[in-house]
Amino acid sequence: MSREEVYEKLNEVFRDVFDDEEITVSDETTAADIEDWDSYEHINLIVAVEEAFGMKFSMGKTTGMKNVGEMVDEILRQAG
Repeated sequence: MSREEVYEKLNEVFRDVFDDEEITVSDETTAADIEDWDSYEHINLIVAVEEAFGMKFSMGKTTGMKNVGEMVDEILRQAG
């Protein structure tokens, strides 16, 4: 899976979770960039990403990711 393919799928997940078809994420995207991204929606987002990619984030990874780029790195690492 390429980085571009991960972003295509992630954009779908973000748009679904936040109910906003205008969202396009990048490596630098953080919770501060998306209006409704709070701690509750973060949990929903992580679950949706895990389901979309058929993987699980560790608790340390879930709380340690500083931006979407780090999430993509972890998805690619687990996809091997």
